[in-house]
Amino acid sequence: MAERKKPTTGGLDTPRAARSRLLPKANPNPDAFGHSTENFARFMGTPQFLVYMTVFVAVWLIWNSWAPADWRFDSAALGFTLLTLMLSLQASYAAPLLLLAQNRQDDRDRVSLSEDRQRAERNLLDTEYLTREIADLRIALREVATRDYIRSELRSLLEELLDASDSPEAPPSGKRSRKRSGDSPATGIMPRVSPRTDGGTQ
Repeated sequence: MAERKKPTTGGLDTPRAARSRLLPKANPNPDAFGHSTENFARFMGTPQFLVYMTVFVAVWLIWNSWAPADWRFDSAALGFTLLTLMLSLQASYAAPLLLLAQNRQDDRDRVSLSEDRQRAERNLLDTEYLTREIADLRIALREVATRDYIRSELRSLLEELLDASDSPEAPPSGKRSRKRSGDSPATGIMPRVSPRTDGGTQ
């Protein structure tokens, strides 16, 4: 049984070979082109551009209306066809440039919005962490003796000691009562001494 020949061309997952181009592919630097486009779009939105454009159109109309016939290059009888063509060409190029500048601005706004969202999420996480830490500190401080608590405990202890010392049945304050050297061992009373006539003691 004869084996089937595999097709030489690739399947759908195989990219097609690049075709030869008649014209070279234009690949400008997107950053430089976008930067210049934004500068031009900003310049078109300034009063300076409007003044320059107004002066240019006024000079064009005056020159082609009152200049000598040999020097005119745009006929007023035809409605200044060349001026209309130039303004249309300018408008046709200005609209895509403005859209390109707007797209770049939208991309920057999107990136800035994403960064702001991430920053807000980080701030929220930090706030929640600090809130938990503060709650833990409050719980821990409840079990710590404060200065007012210690003062109240010492004051109550001092009052108890004073009350105990004022009561008649209270034991001595911890010191043993010492006997004097001349006291009797039974009663602990000093013996009475009678004076002798000769100045001595009996």
